[in-house]
Amino acid sequence: MNSQHSEIKIIGVDLGGTKVHVAEIDNDVLSGGKIKNQHKVNIDASGTEQEVLSELKSAIKEVWNDGIQGIGLGIPSVCDIQKGIVYDVSNIQSWKEVHLKAILENEFKVPVYLNNDANCFAIGEKYFGHGKKYKNFIGLIMGTGMAGGIIINHKLYNGINCGSGEFGMMPYKKHFYEYYCTGRYFTRNYNLKGEEMAVMAASGHQKAIKAFKKFGKHVGNAISAIMYAYDPEGIILGGSVSKSYTYFKDEVANVLADFAYTPIRENFKIEVSENLDIPVLGAAALFLDNLGNNKNDGNG
Repeated sequence: MNSQHSEIKIIGVDLGGTKVHVAEIDNDVLSGGKIKNQHKVNIDASGTEQEVLSELKSAIKEVWNDGIQGIGLGIPSVCDIQKGIVYDVSNIQSWKEVHLKAILENEFKVPVYLNNDANCFAIGEKYFGHGKKYKNFIGLIMGTGMAGGIIINHKLYNGINCGSGEFGMMPYKKHFYEYYCTGRYFTRNYNLKGEEMAVMAASGHQKAIKAFKKFGKHVGNAISAIMYAYDPEGIILGGSVSKSYTYFKDEVANVLADFAYTPIRENFKIEVSENLDIPVLGAAALFLDNLGNNKNDGNG
């Protein structure tokens, strides 16, 4: 975000349950969020811990060069960001407790930072997306699950246990927000995927239009709760469901029209992420976000 980042070359790693996306970002493209070199490969999610680690190392080596100064990883799991340990990685059954930071720093001899995928989304938007213009905002992912990353005073806030932003697990109605605000809402209630429902809504199908209206009310209530808790400048939506925002944004607006504090409501913005590479860019941005930090205090 400033001149101190101009000569940095970083590798970002987006580790999914079945694939890994590795990208090199260097001084020419930091401000624009473009990728210089990248490699995508499927991994054997049923492999042993060491087998998956070997596949991950090989993927990183595909874009590695001697100028790389650091590595950032986005992981779909709970992380101890201070010790660099990942726990119970989604869809990789063998990864119960992996000391990933130490393993990769020993292999590549550069600093390694890791965080969960929702936090990587938020910090990616901060450096490379809509979040550039905000000092305080929430990056909210709605896909198969619902979680967010919190940016406070331009920095990623992790909480003490890297558990901040788990908005989907907040109690709501008979369950919690994730039950009502993800793609599973459509499969559970209509036996259709969210993408299928969006196609129907685009063609004017009334069942789909009404479904998105109901869905939008739930999302609006979730966003309202986040606004009361954090008073951010805005929320940036990501994940597969966000691509259908046009079909439920009016109902979200209707819900927020009843928000109690007028100045907050009138200045608040909702945007949808537009850069498909934000997950891997956000992983790389973990390195940038940690520049100048002399200690880990739970706040990034």
